[in-house]
Amino acid sequence: MGAIRLVFAVASYLLFFVTFLYLAAFVGNLFVPKTIDAGGVLGPVPAAVVDVFLISLFGLQHSVMARSGFKRKLTQFVHPSIERSVYVLATVGVLWIMFALWQPIPAVVWAAEGTAAVVLWALFAIGWTIVFLSTWMLDHFELFGLRQAWFGFTGKNDHAPKFREPMFYRYVRHPLYFGMLMAFWAIPVMTVGHLLFAGVMSVYVLMAIRWEERDLTHALGEAYTDYRKRVGMIVPGIGKAR
Repeated sequence: MGAIRLVFAVASYLLFFVTFLYLAAFVGNLFVPKTIDAGGVLGPVPAAVVDVFLISLFGLQHSVMARSGFKRKLTQFVHPSIERSVYVLATVGVLWIMFALWQPIPAVVWAAEGTAAVVLWALFAIGWTIVFLSTWMLDHFELFGLRQAWFGFTGKNDHAPKFREPMFYRYVRHPLYFGMLMAFWAIPVMTVGHLLFAGVMSVYVLMAIRWEERDLTHALGEAYTDYRKRVGMIVPGIGKAR
């Protein structure tokens, strides 16, 4: 069974990687037929209702399944070594539901041209790059469940989490979220639908940080409490805990 669980974890990881690339293309209106500004059939008001529901569905899945209480319940039904992979696969499923059902609201809020457009595209690319690199600075394979599945397959004991401050994490506590927000907002042509997506996702990110930091403080103790006091939340120097 360990080998089957490992294959499941690898498959979940690969599906997420493809989904991550599609998400970047979806948000940037790049290369794919169904994007944040293409493919809808509803008017502005019903489209907004559908879109807020889809983002809320993503937020609910992403946050509820990340909580320790849910994890304990889940491991009553699946092996602990693939708990994270199940979370990753569920995230993939919710994102593809959003891609398929998203309703554009095409009215233009701003349309940058020339140098301004180039700068915004550069920030868009930098944002996604920060997201990707941030996953490697702590433990990319643990984040996406491969490490847990490997230890389950080999029968070795995984180590307890240790507090570290590598690279980006020396300047902000959540560089991954910083990169996401940059990628969501830095776009040359901002439509009402894209603005809705960026705004609601920004609210969700700020809420998710609160829940995540509560769990991190519980898991890492005084080291993380001190870290919150020294380092800004998603902007250097801003959002330090008191």
